[in-house]
Amino acid sequence: MERKAQVVHVDDDADIISIARMSLEVVGGFDIAQFNSARALLDNLTGLEPDLFLLDVMMPEMDGVELLRELRKLDPYKETPAVFMTAKTDQAFQETLIGWYKVDCITKPFDPIALPDQLNAILNR
Repeated sequence: MERKAQVVHVDDDADIISIARMSLEVVGGFDIAQFNSARALLDNLTGLEPDLFLLDVMMPEMDGVELLRELRKLDPYKETPAVFMTAKTDQAFQETLIGWYKVDCITKPFDPIALPDQLNAILNR
């Protein structure tokens, strides 16, 4: 049996977590691991083999940018593709994220039908 691509998704909004799960598992056929905070992910990395991180930018305690910095310090995740999901539509803000962190950005609200194709396109680059 072929291994499904694993997406590790972190978002503090329960509705976003639910919609993303349906989108990525049902529509996209991904293996998805979800966490409601950066700390929850960092405390539960054992056993995860993410092909891609999908990170909310604005979260309490530790935002997505800080989380990615922490993940990049860990050898297994130095090169794992990352995508930021953000409600900030400011083009300059998104271009800064893309340029500094070598990530992709998806604007919230996202299209749950298109999300799996967007992530597959990133994974296939």
